[in-house]
Amino acid sequence: MNVAATTDGTQEGTDAPAAPLARRRRPGPVAMAVSFFGELLITAGLILGLFVVYSLWWTNVVADRKADKEADRVRDGWSHQATGPGALNTKNGIGFLHVPAMKNGEILVEKGTSTSVLNNGVAGYYTDPVKAALPMTGKKGNFTLAAHRDGHGAKFHNIDKLRKGDPIVFETKDKWYVYKVYDILDETSKYNVKVLSQIPKESGKTKAGHYITLTTCTPVYTSRYRYVVWGELVRVDKVDSNRTPPKELR
Repeated sequence: MNVAATTDGTQEGTDAPAAPLARRRRPGPVAMAVSFFGELLITAGLILGLFVVYSLWWTNVVADRKADKEADRVRDGWSHQATGPGALNTKNGIGFLHVPAMKNGEILVEKGTSTSVLNNGVAGYYTDPVKAALPMTGKKGNFTLAAHRDGHGAKFHNIDKLRKGDPIVFETKDKWYVYKVYDILDETSKYNVKVLSQIPKESGKTKAGHYITLTTCTPVYTSRYRYVVWGELVRVDKVDSNRTPPKELR
């Protein structure tokens, strides 16, 4: 501290002059580039995370809502039809698929396997490249179906839980068609249309019969290959007045 004289002869202390403040160093171009790139990565990660949430969760919510509304419409239509076999309705849905091993409730089945159909949270029966044989006609053939494994309802997400001997039940207005799984192909080319043949020889069958085939994408979260499950009809039960499900669904 310095000492200075005042006008009355006394002395007082004075502070030393302050040292100049150190100038803040600006980051160099490399540091700025790294910082900018890091912010881009964080933003991209957030966007990707939101997209995953949308694809794997929100599309399921939307698809399930649509499917439930359409299912109610189908069942309401059944209740208002006259007694006896109902007309085949290929517009709103032809029936419901029940696969206990997949633990996802009933699945509405509609016509076609395009994304515009399957994105509604339903299963679709093939019209191309091989036309499915619908069980209601009574004719022999292969009732071939497809559904999404992830997103948009993901109705076949747990298809890998199916084992030989497991039941697959298709419900219509008047009948329960009970199938039993007899063969599984856990990976094949998405261009392998032979799995849809009326006589599915890749499953070991050589004669015409009443078959059902479930197909979906594999591995999970990809569409590289196809997963295939084959079943064969073991019996047909009539729907009673209480709509009592077959024993396989109780």
